[in-house]
Amino acid sequence: MSEHPTTSWQAMQNGTVFYRRQQLYSILGKLPDLGDYIIAGCRYGGPLAMMRDNTKLIAVGRVTPAHAKFQIQVYSSAGEGLLLFSWDHGRIIRFGWTLNEQLVVLNEEGVYRVYDLQGEYQQYSLGTEASEVGIVDARIYENGMVALTGSLTLLEVKGWEGARPMNLANPNLTDPPMSWAIIPPDSNISRHVEVLLSVENTIYTVDNLENVDQRLSQGPFTHISPSPNGKSLALLNASGTLLVISSDFQRRMAEFDTLNVPSAQGNVKQVEWCGNDAIVVTWDSLAVLVGPFADTLQYYYVGNTFAITETDGIRILGADVCDLIQKVPSSTLSIFRPGSTSPAAILYDAWESFSQRSPKSDESIRSIRPELATAVDGCIDAAGQEWEPYWQRRLLSAAKFGQGFLDLYDPTDFINMGQTLKVLNAVRFYEIGIPLTYAQYSYTSPTHLISRLTSRNMHLLALRISTFLSLKPDVVLKHWASAKIMRTRPVASGTGKDAELDSDEEVCRLIVDKFKQLGDVEVSYAEIAKRAWEVGRTGLATKLLDHEKRASDQVPLLLSMKEDRLALQKAVDSGDTDLVYQVLLHLHKHLTLGSFFRLIEDGGEQLAPASRLLQVYAREQDRDMLRDFYYSDDRRVESAVLALEEASHMVDPSARIAAVKSAQKFFSEDKDRNFEAKMMDEYSRLLTLQQQLEAEADGKVAFFGQSVNETIRTCIINGMLKRADKVKSDFKVPDKRFWYTKLYALTEVRDFEGLDAFSKSKRSPIGYEFFVRHLVEKGHSKEAVAYVARCDPPKRADLYAECDEWRMVGKECKDRGDKAKLEQLRKKCPNSLIARELEQIAISMK
Repeated sequence: MSEHPTTSWQAMQNGTVFYRRQQLYSILGKLPDLGDYIIAGCRYGGPLAMMRDNTKLIAVGRVTPAHAKFQIQVYSSAGEGLLLFSWDHGRIIRFGWTLNEQLVVLNEEGVYRVYDLQGEYQQYSLGTEASEVGIVDARIYENGMVALTGSLTLLEVKGWEGARPMNLANPNLTDPPMSWAIIPPDSNISRHVEVLLSVENTIYTVDNLENVDQRLSQGPFTHISPSPNGKSLALLNASGTLLVISSDFQRRMAEFDTLNVPSAQGNVKQVEWCGNDAIVVTWDSLAVLVGPFADTLQYYYVGNTFAITETDGIRILGADVCDLIQKVPSSTLSIFRPGSTSPAAILYDAWESFSQRSPKSDESIRSIRPELATAVDGCIDAAGQEWEPYWQRRLLSAAKFGQGFLDLYDPTDFINMGQTLKVLNAVRFYEIGIPLTYAQYSYTSPTHLISRLTSRNMHLLALRISTFLSLKPDVVLKHWASAKIMRTRPVASGTGKDAELDSDEEVCRLIVDKFKQLGDVEVSYAEIAKRAWEVGRTGLATKLLDHEKRASDQVPLLLSMKEDRLALQKAVDSGDTDLVYQVLLHLHKHLTLGSFFRLIEDGGEQLAPASRLLQVYAREQDRDMLRDFYYSDDRRVESAVLALEEASHMVDPSARIAAVKSAQKFFSEDKDRNFEAKMMDEYSRLLTLQQQLEAEADGKVAFFGQSVNETIRTCIINGMLKRADKVKSDFKVPDKRFWYTKLYALTEVRDFEGLDAFSKSKRSPIGYEFFVRHLVEKGHSKEAVAYVARCDPPKRADLYAECDEWRMVGKECKDRGDKAKLEQLRKKCPNSLIARELEQIAISMK
């Protein structure tokens, strides 16, 4: 049976507060001497990064791991090796951990790398200025970094995606600070990073706007340590006095003299917070916990130690153990504190009595009946705070026992706690080595834990936890597939199962089968294919993309892989015109024009929709490209039509004539387009003639762009009759059309003498009736009368009537003896006087 929880408790503040020391792992012989290394620890039970401290000498003959001068080793909290890599990029200034367990390593030139736990990294820079002046020191926190440059200015980097560094306010330093620290944005009320610099006897606070002297007098300070919530500061000065003040420097909360610790030897190594309530000061083999009222607890270790602040405690690694020191949670204290009469403690006692078949159980339950629900919640929470499964089960059993006496109780918290404890116990196992507490797990979320497991390639455990917690396994499977691709890269000297599994088809089948086995989860094959392409396995990437259902995910990667034809084919098959346009514009930008057109032309019917879309786009946006496309595809008719369209919008006469001649040339190259070619030839001759006519008119008359009829009309109107005749003969204008055009033009300019001469020049091919009607229509009835006599006799009477010559109507009817016509027209007379005259003529015809 496990020891009782109170065995490791130690009291502070006159027994009102208890702290416990929980041994997480035994790591004897797993880690090198911590005193010889520079160490960076990751919060939330994360790993340690260690680099040999070259400022310290190693005794001759001493047993020490034979690591290179610039090597960084990464261990889990259980002492298991996770990663070892060499550094060959200048002197390392600082290294630290991100929230996602990525190791950030910064060198003196301002170049930093972000490593994952597989040794893969992304490299970024703090900029040219930082490279020129160098980096003196830096502080790395979970979501960013602040670097101190050689010119003693501060640069801030937000996030780990290579963001551009920003300058903080000038601290006006003449020498590097004795010590400094930062309060991260998440812990700062301003939501901006705040830098604390120990300068002479005071501390300067620097943010992105200002530099403020806090006017302290107890400095200089050798250690500055902000609490996890950013509300308090622990300051250790050169005289050994530990000060605890608020982060706004308005309140002093505690003071402790570290020189009075009897067992302490040498200098203070670390000043770290144990949660937000106490501070741990470490020496070579000693850790002293300092409480809010300067109460202390001492913890002894074998050899050197290293402490890592957690949000709810502190993790301390020694030569043989990894411990967690934390304040005993209130729920645990209320149950296990000797003499406790809290409802949760009574419920636990009642369950123990029930287990022993004691009637005292019923009496205990009755005494807390009004507070039974609170007692159940207290036992559930206390179970989450315990490390040993034995006590977890006992506390949950007590909670379940209490639920049986409640009529209405939501068991959700009970079920969730049971699931959570199963997950926590699994990851706390020494082979996994993530000593996560319930509070840390609740703060970081299950998905974050799964991400940490996948980054360590513990895919099976991550998948089982995802399934157990009903979370989507997409992230795990994607990482597993990427890792499988990396491990199965073919190598000439490879041996073993993974090295033999180098066939693209085999790896693709393995990945697809695994996804289908898990219910064909919604994992993007495109993201996995991208990873395969990044490591040089283009064939595998292409095969994986064949299983991607979303063309919008397939196409961008295919374009990156230079699989242009396949990308365009996938876009066309998707039916998404926007996606087709995206591919076409990308190819047009990155390929030569000839290669671009050849790709589309060689596609045949499969890429015909892409060809049509390209023409639609080019017609609206890029006529030059459309012209080149038609030319390369030997589309003569389309080229000719395009040339005509462009000519219709041209203002410059020479350019327009050239465009028409170009259209004529394209038509002439197609034996089935002889008529069109002839029309274009005549059109170009017409435009040339119109240019000449405008020149003859000194530019005062506009001819260019008119039709043949309009050109003849314009010539006649402007008195250029010979030119009108020449246009008629050159373009073989039919006589009827010419006579109509000339009639209209002469009538328009009221050249009735010319019209009369023209009508007598030869027999009219359109007759003279049209002359009469057109003149009457234009309001020239008197001039129209002269042409009635030349019309056919049966129509003269009607034409005279249209000209309003009623006496001539009567005379014409009388001469022809057409009394019926006369009677008919008499009814249309405009007045009675004319009607009587016509009536008399009609009577005389009897």
